Amino acid sequence: MHKYIEREKSWLTFNARVLQEAGDNSVPLLERLRFLGIFSNNLDEFFRVRFAAIRRLSLSGISGEKVLGGISAQQLVKDITEIVIQQQSESLRILNNIEAKLETENIFIIDENHISVEQEIFLKDFFIQKLSPELITIILNDLAEFPILKDTVGYLAIKLVMKHNAEVHYAMIEIPNTINRFVVLPSKDKRQYVILLDDVIRHHLGSIFNIFDYESVSAHMIKITRDAQLEIDSDLSKSMLEKIATSVKDRRIGEPVRFIYDQEIEKDTLQFFLEKMHIVSTDSIIPGGKHHNRRDYMKFPNLGRFDLLYKTNNPLPIPGLSLEGSLLEKISKKDYLLHAPYQSFSYLTKFLREAALDPKVTSIKITLYRLAQNSQIISSLINAAKNGKKVIVQIELQARFDEASNISYAEQMQTEGIELIFGIKGLKVHSKVCVIERTEKEKTKRYGFISTGNFNEQTAKVYTDVTLFTSHQQILKDVSKIFEFFEINYRLYRYKHLIVSPHYTRFRFNKLIDREIAHALEGKKTFMKLKMNSLSDFDMIDKLYEASNVGVKIQLEVRGICSLIPGVRGMSENIEAISIVDNYLEHSRIYIFGNAGDTEVYISSADFMTRNLDGRVEVTCPIYDSEIKKELIDIFDLGWKGNVKVRYHSEKLDNKYKIRKENEPVFRAQLETYNYYQKKVEVVAEIV
Repeated sequence: MHKYIEREKSWLTFNARVLQEAGDNSVPLLERLRFLGIFSNNLDEFFRVRFAAIRRLSLSGISGEKVLGGISAQQLVKDITEIVIQQQSESLRILNNIEAKLETENIFIIDENHISVEQEIFLKDFFIQKLSPELITIILNDLAEFPILKDTVGYLAIKLVMKHNAEVHYAMIEIPNTINRFVVLPSKDKRQYVILLDDVIRHHLGSIFNIFDYESVSAHMIKITRDAQLEIDSDLSKSMLEKIATSVKDRRIGEPVRFIYDQEIEKDTLQFFLEKMHIVSTDSIIPGGKHHNRRDYMKFPNLGRFDLLYKTNNPLPIPGLSLEGSLLEKISKKDYLLHAPYQSFSYLTKFLREAALDPKVTSIKITLYRLAQNSQIISSLINAAKNGKKVIVQIELQARFDEASNISYAEQMQTEGIELIFGIKGLKVHSKVCVIERTEKEKTKRYGFISTGNFNEQTAKVYTDVTLFTSHQQILKDVSKIFEFFEINYRLYRYKHLIVSPHYTRFRFNKLIDREIAHALEGKKTFMKLKMNSLSDFDMIDKLYEASNVGVKIQLEVRGICSLIPGVRGMSENIEAISIVDNYLEHSRIYIFGNAGDTEVYISSADFMTRNLDGRVEVTCPIYDSEIKKELIDIFDLGWKGNVKVRYHSEKLDNKYKIRKENEPVFRAQLETYNYYQKKVEVVAEIV
């Protein structure tokens, strides 16, 4: 009997849930395209990071069975490739189905073989004026060195057969990402038309290669994925900014780990590119359809068809906390909880703007992981520095795929006199905390917030996260100690309230679970309700199995990876585990422990993953306010009650849906959560 599910296979099963949304006929059509794009984007990141790591282990000759849960790296590489080929095939089938349904809505995605005379005129002008100047076309035969293909870009592999001697020339065209990949054509008779940039290029191959006397020309799309591991320079003379910047640049020449090609490509063309790019059988070589980089479907134009999108619910206010008055004054009296995207993320930016202007505020300290483009957070911090506040920012330069953006922001903040901390060697800082100091009656008082998610206005529209606003002086004193740890990290700090990785999180969670085990053995009421993104640490899983075996009832809401196998007699029979994949990305971490009737509730930046417990700076915060505790328990229970968009975790990895009982009303957890907050607003309005 297996004790664990392989982490990588569990992740691929999560991505299959995203693909299920793309294939779900009840999801609005344009949203289905968005889910298809998310599926593809997720897969790209998986290959750049997780598959790349498994491949490195495989090539080293080490089996890796101990860390991989009982399977060898070599076998896992093969298994992953097989699963992905099947998923890619399914995604292509789903795309064809969506396109057929779009046609019933008078939306047509056409290719180069179905262009009308009117569209021909439009595209000729588009090609000359916009597309042609952006094209990079390379003739490959006589090059001494094969060009480096970028792993964020699609390419057309070109084969030219000459007229007189049948000589073959190969070339490639980089599909520019400076132009929207979906070209909206003039509509006709209430019909709307879209063509992909790739097909516009195919249509104009004659113009591109008109200097060649060729008999035939063909173009097939290829795409490469590279190992995204950063190699950090050990040169002590370089700053951390310089080291990360250099590593990000070097990423473009990382080892290829996946090669996708149009399965209609000629064998000799495919072989030419495989040989020139040194792609071997140990890499993941995946046949696909005519178009790759399907992540671009996340930006498919809405064409004004809002009836084919999910209804947008406007973010709600937090009852009792007005964006027009002073937030600090309100927070000084009680704690408040922000639950984005159901409630407005503007509270967080308003908090920082107020702190930046308040003459009594002397300092602001904050951790930053992933930031929005044109971040209001950065603007507020710069504003504070210009107003003479001491601003200290810990910015994580190694936030994967956000390194370049964070480097740019770091340089901008340095220029404005903000003090930067670049973390601790060997530890990513993944915590989401902020503390400000304010002089009141000649004493220093702290205010701050602790969150489960990034301080990012863009992702806050689609990621569900909770943020605690508090003036609890002891909690915020602990937050200040975390910033001391960043500066003097050889000292072991003690925290009275917060649970902080890497020193205490595993130990404290074990103690909390042990307490539930003790209560169960004493016959007391005991339970755990744990909501997280991923559960893959084997020791934590074993601890949950131990609790299950003495009768502790455990409910798990795990959106992504779940290496725990629930519902197995004698091992996990008291554990149930579900995943919710819907319009929003479930991202909050909420941990609830029954404690024999004296329930304890925590919010956290940490999942139950080894890296979060032992290899990062993470913060878990207790909730002391009774109303907020109830609210967080309600949030968990609303998710648990859901009977649509809910799948069960199981050893079969079959993403089995939770089935509604006979006569049971539809209960869509995310919609009901919005309604829950809307009722809170209405109740306050009635009282006022």
